[in-house]
Order: sequence, then C-alpha cells, then structure tokens
Amino acid sequence: MKQRADIALDHVSKSFAASNAVDDVSFRVEDGTFLVLLGPSGCGKSTTLRMIAGLEPVTSGRILIGGRDVTHEPSAKRGIAMVFQNYALFPHMSVRDNILFGLSVRKVPQAEQKKRLERAVDLLALGPYLARKPGQLSGGQQQRVALGRAIVAEAPVCLMDEPLSNLDAKLRAEMRREIRALQRRLGITMIYVTHDQIEAMTMADHIVLMKDGRIEQEGTPEDLYRRPATTFAASFIGTPPMNVLPLNVLRPGAEDCLAGIRPENLAIDGAGVSARIVSAEYLGADTLVEADLAGHTVLVRVAGQFALGTGDEIRLRADTDHIHRFDRASGRRIAS
Repeated sequence: MKQRADIALDHVSKSFAASNAVDDVSFRVEDGTFLVLLGPSGCGKSTTLRMIAGLEPVTSGRILIGGRDVTHEPSAKRGIAMVFQNYALFPHMSVRDNILFGLSVRKVPQAEQKKRLERAVDLLALGPYLARKPGQLSGGQQQRVALGRAIVAEAPVCLMDEPLSNLDAKLRAEMRREIRALQRRLGITMIYVTHDQIEAMTMADHIVLMKDGRIEQEGTPEDLYRRPATTFAASFIGTPPMNVLPLNVLRPGAEDCLAGIRPENLAIDGAGVSARIVSAEYLGADTLVEADLAGHTVLVRVAGQFALGTGDEIRLRADTDHIHRFDRASGRRIAS
C-alpha cells in the first residue's frame, strides 16, 4: 500500500535576527502532485523548502507530511528525498556508488539495492555511465545521477532546489520534460523551487508565488496567467511579462486605476492611441516591439517581421476583453 504523501504548511514562519525570511506561510500539496515554489531571489522559497526538508528549524507554525506532524522531526525521519542545485555528487565515487550511497549507509540488502538501481538506470538511461566518475559526465548526466539517487530512496516525497540552474537553455528544456515525466510515472509528491517562471508554467500542477517571505498568489499555471491577483504576479508570470500602466493611458477618460495588458493583446491599429517605437526584436515567428506610450514602456507582440524602426510613430489598441484592472495603492486585482 502506497504511503500517503500530502504536505501541509500551517502558518509557518522563519526568522533570522530581526527579519522574517518566511512570514506566516500556509499551503497544501496534494498527494502525487507537482507543486512549484516560485519567486525572485530572497523571496523565501528555498528557506521554505529547507524547513519542509528538516534542514532549517521552524520559528513558528507546523509542517505535516502524510497527516503526521514532522515540525520537529529530523530530516531522516520525514520520508523525503532531495535534489540540490549543485548535485552533491562524490567526485571519487562511480555513478553506481553515488546512486547507491544512501542505501549503503542504511545497510539496505544487496539484492534490494540491485533491484532499485536497475529501475533507476532504466528510467534515466544511465546504463553506459555506471562505471564513470562525475567529472567524466556532462551537466545533464550529473543531474540524472542526482535524480537516480533520489529515485532509489523510494521516498514518497521529493524536494528539488533550483536543480536545473547550472544547465544551458537546451538542456534545461530537456530536463524539465524528463523530471515532469518521471514525477508522473512514479506518482510521487514533488516540491520544486525555481525563480524561472517558464519552468513553473511548464512543469507545475500548482504554483505558489512568493514575494518578501509571503505568498503573493497560488493556483494552477492557468490561474496565475489568466487572473493575476496583483501587479507583481502580473509582471512576474508570462514571457514577455504583462504591461502594467495607468488605465487612462490606454483608454482616455477611464477610471483612475492600473491596467494590465499582455503584449499579445495589444494591436497596432490606426484607431488606437499614439505611441513611438523604441526598439523591435525579430524572433522569427513574430516581432517583439518596445514602444513609448505617454511616457510608459509597453511591449507589443506582432506576427512576423516588423517593417518600422526606432522613432517611428504607431497607434496601439488594447483588446478590452483582456484588460486586467488593479488598485493603484495596493496593487491588488479589482474584480470585473
């Protein structure tokens, strides 16, 4: 019978000296789901992960795994595996010994070690590399070894802290797909920390977006993209990010609030408001145009190649069905 592996944080805080690195954070991770902790550097996401792992003591609040309060339990008793940014491989050991290290320390029987190793090697295509040392592997291969070590632990929960940040863009994209497919195949509960919103959008079942130690918004990737709760969420989620500017700049005579409009929902249209081109970045399928609109920088996505150049005047029209309204003072979403 599969061990229950849902995770709950109940008003968890972490203080260092006079500051709160994590401030009254509560969320739940359903059994077998992939949750991403997302946010800029210093937002508290890695500290939150380390508290779940038992690597950082909690100042206040509770952490439950599988319904069991593990707030004050050591990491070894929490039923978790962890993959770090730096892979944490032993350079003098072979790939085989690196993968099996934790099992050897726990004196798992040899036959069981062999069975788990074969499964991990099969899942991660590591067969040709078992006798090599980490220094003889590429970054992606080293990451697979770190994943292999987590897999053989057969823990119901896997925690990952910025695991792909050392890889180039192409390899990151490949590893994103591999990690997500692996999580689904194994049915484990995974919490993944990243500052990269593309990783969050493409991998997560559920995203917890953090800012200054608190939760800014949580929900599915679609929730955060389609209905950002704040101007911070609006500008953090999406590539390129949402434009945020006073609504009366887009619609003269409109109410005094902020408007959010994504670059794909702005169009060059003779009936629109006047703007001036700052730059145009041709991307192949489309062009990303940066323009000055009444002193505000806006980005516009235009299909194909764009003929006009820096300094030329254009007129911009916003798709009114896709304008998001935010309160100027609080930055919070105004209900439609």
